[in-house]
Amino acid sequence: MSRQLRPIDLARGHGLSTQAVRNYEAAGILPPAARTPHGYRAYTPRHAAALRAFLALAPGHGHRTAASVMQAVNRGEEDEAFRLIDESHVQLREDRGTLRAVESALRALEPDTSPAHHDVSAPGTTYIGPLAAQLGLRPATLRTWERAGLVRPRRDPGTGYRVYDEADVRDARLTHQLRRGGYLLEQIAPLIAHVRAAGGLDPLESALHDWHGRLSARGRAMLAGAAELDAYLRRWPERTTFADAEP
Repeated sequence: MSRQLRPIDLARGHGLSTQAVRNYEAAGILPPAARTPHGYRAYTPRHAAALRAFLALAPGHGHRTAASVMQAVNRGEEDEAFRLIDESHVQLREDRGTLRAVESALRALEPDTSPAHHDVSAPGTTYIGPLAAQLGLRPATLRTWERAGLVRPRRDPGTGYRVYDEADVRDARLTHQLRRGGYLLEQIAPLIAHVRAAGGLDPLESALHDWHGRLSARGRAMLAGAAELDAYLRRWPERTTFADAEP
């Protein structure tokens, strides 16, 4: 017979409370536990392995996906678990592609040293016509980008014309580069927001370095999670379902 474990035995060493262990069982992250004649939960090394697999999956896939993976495994639906894992890897690949696109767009942005246009009202500002001409676009395209929140020109109080400051020009040029790379406006919006939050392109270099680090850590965590899940599947190829649990 398998060695019996108490909730505290599973919780100890993982920084968890016994209630968290019970919650994980109730959620299907752990297989259902048998009960002693006195009604206490009797966990086994199988439950400990399931807990290790879940906790290893969570850093790379996120709590929700890790929970869904273990729930599927404990229902005997391994194909569904593998599908969820595949989706996480696809997302990681897309995030890496986005990072490469941003870096490529930033490299393509050279400082604008052209002289100010005659209709510039203040240093570092321009209007929709000159900016569209500079980028080789139609003014209507800039208006579309404005509606999508990618550029945020102010209005001249006297004329009502759109006035683009240095940050708007930066955002327009970055948007232009990303659009040329095939990115949709809804994909570009969070990247522009990231540039604004960083305070411009120069501080973004540090943010991009951190972004690389986070993606690498995620990839490494996915490997660790896969190893623990594989150990669980190999050790217990036939898992107990809720329907099999004793009342």
